Amino acid sequence: MNINEILANLEAKHPGEKEFLQAVKEVLLCVEDVYNQHPEFEKARIIERMVEPDRIFTFRVTWVDDKGEVQNNIGYRVQFNNAIGPYKGGIRFHASVTLSVLKFLGFEQTFKNALTTLPMGGAKGGSDFSPRGKSDAEIMRFCQAFVLELWRNLGPDRDVPAGDIGVGGREVGYMYGMYKKLARENTGTFTGKGLSFGGSRIRPEATGFGALYFVEQMLKDLNQDIKGKTIAISGFGNVAWGAATKATELGGKVVTISGPDGYIYDPAGLDKEKIEYMLELRASGNDIVAPYAEKFAGSQFFPGKKPWEQKVDIALPCATQNELGEADAKMLIANNVLMVAEVSNMGCTAEAIDAFIANKTPYAPGKAVNAGGVAVSGLEMTQDAEHLQWSAQKVDDMLHEIMFNIHEACVEHGREEGYINYMKGANIAGFLKVADAMMAQGVI
Repeated sequence: MNINEILANLEAKHPGEKEFLQAVKEVLLCVEDVYNQHPEFEKARIIERMVEPDRIFTFRVTWVDDKGEVQNNIGYRVQFNNAIGPYKGGIRFHASVTLSVLKFLGFEQTFKNALTTLPMGGAKGGSDFSPRGKSDAEIMRFCQAFVLELWRNLGPDRDVPAGDIGVGGREVGYMYGMYKKLARENTGTFTGKGLSFGGSRIRPEATGFGALYFVEQMLKDLNQDIKGKTIAISGFGNVAWGAATKATELGGKVVTISGPDGYIYDPAGLDKEKIEYMLELRASGNDIVAPYAEKFAGSQFFPGKKPWEQKVDIALPCATQNELGEADAKMLIANNVLMVAEVSNMGCTAEAIDAFIANKTPYAPGKAVNAGGVAVSGLEMTQDAEHLQWSAQKVDDMLHEIMFNIHEACVEHGREEGYINYMKGANIAGFLKVADAMMAQGVI
């Protein structure tokens, strides 16, 4: 495999798609040696086929706001790879959504879903529409217009979307309601639904909960325990909330949260009241964390800065891609951080990851750490197919098992002398499962 040639060809075909090219390069560098041990992969052009999506839908979404004015947005669905199951991946509504971002997310999702061992392929979708500042009626009309363009390409055994940034239970409910009306079926084609119509218990918390179960296993590799460890978290949405909740429950001390306006440092650590206030801040629609410092004495707000400058034991990026850069990584290393685990997708830049690995600082990628969210979505699909709803305990037990197995796969393929390269392990484990399925199914 000539990585540089493959990347050059991709860049020529998809110029300017930096997030997508970054994600592809990371995987190719990790799997190069394994790939070259399988000449049958080369003969079948597995890599060349794997780095191109099966198909991409791009469409105009027209809707009417509360003033009666016509609005237009762009909608996307990237169906990346369905070798191991129906397409599965979230819908993101945010002004920053581009095709490059969604292709990178769909590519990552393919391997993340493979790591769960559940039969799900990889996909991602979204729009440059932002729910912030919109009324419920406007969000409903947009969601309905979005699904009106996409519904024919969805289905319980074809493509099952979920939520993502800007898309929570409200938006999923509106989209699923419209899908159900148009398709004239009630098959649970979206996940992240409300409990009253096919949703799974602990789904909103699953990404953060699963991440902490993975972190627990990483700590065991170091003969350490989470109790008393200081933890820096970025973001303050659902993912950060789930991570903060489980970390606190397990005895860790979460000392930071962040937003676009800066970050909060709270040396006393978050408790139940503070974590609930995170949700209030998010629900306010202002997208800022500064009011936290006014409400809770002893905490401090750092405008326009990121939390990685604080001395902590564990760093958990929970916001968005490339949020932790090389300079941030060097600060964490200088402060003797024990480990870094991405709860956001591709939360660290390539340079930051290189710094962690060069220093032998344990680092785990989002495709492994945050797989708990899509894992519980997969369990929701199973519950819908069986017309059952499981208890929170049963779902949590299964989530525990899935995250344990993902960790074991990362260790199996990532163990090096004196270090566990979780990034290498996650990429190889996910790649081999998808590649084997593609080989078994022929050239299609």
